[in-house]
Amino acid sequence: MFALSACGSGTTQVEEDKNIVVGFGVGTYEEQFRQGILPILEDQGYSVEIKTLGHNNQVNPAMADGSIDVSIFQSIAYMEGVNDELNIDMTAIAFAPSAPQSLHSERHTSLEEVSDGTTVALPDDPVNQERAVRILEDLGWVIVDEDAGTIDFDVSQVHPGDYDIDFKILDPAQILVSLPDVDYGVINGNYIADSDKKLTDSLKIENTPEEHRIIVSILKENEDTQWAQDIKAAYESQEFEDYILSQETYDGFIFPEAWENN
Repeated sequence: MFALSACGSGTTQVEEDKNIVVGFGVGTYEEQFRQGILPILEDQGYSVEIKTLGHNNQVNPAMADGSIDVSIFQSIAYMEGVNDELNIDMTAIAFAPSAPQSLHSERHTSLEEVSDGTTVALPDDPVNQERAVRILEDLGWVIVDEDAGTIDFDVSQVHPGDYDIDFKILDPAQILVSLPDVDYGVINGNYIADSDKKLTDSLKIENTPEEHRIIVSILKENEDTQWAQDIKAAYESQEFEDYILSQETYDGFIFPEAWENN
């Protein structure tokens, strides 16, 4: 799937490896890449094609059919579930600066205004839905079954805690614009970063476990290629760290531990 350049009667491996296709869903991770990673790769002689898919659930099938080489949009937990679903073998090569989920409201100014019947919007995909209800569990609003999974999570595994919450299940991208219609909404951080809101202004921020942080993913068969190693190095570089820290948009993000070595 690499864009090949003819060299006599064939194509050199070096030329193949200098052409990379990177896939994204909707959100801030493409902007991180365009502004912070792409210049590093281009300085190294790479030709990079960026493909933005209309919905996150289109990205991994594009990896499976060879349309993209790299994706930056998903967590380890999500990737592992899709590996089983699509019978492919993706792996993580680096962490991207990751936006935690957070609880927001346009109707209320505090968490103290919750009561029985309070409406809370949750993402409709199992992985992000499980993350969202853990925020509510930390607040004591709900109780989650002890054997509740991640990739097979279902809202039926959530029960009243201190309050009987009315869940509204929505596409993750729609929760932010639906805030006027619900009491509270748990929003994926990339949508906050792309809006006029800030993570630090939320009513509650997720304590994001490693399995839910955003990764740079590729097919495992490409793990030892030079281009994969160069992408990993770019995400862990001082240059990329300096760019991210210079942008107010990323206040409240979770940064790669590799930056501690810069």
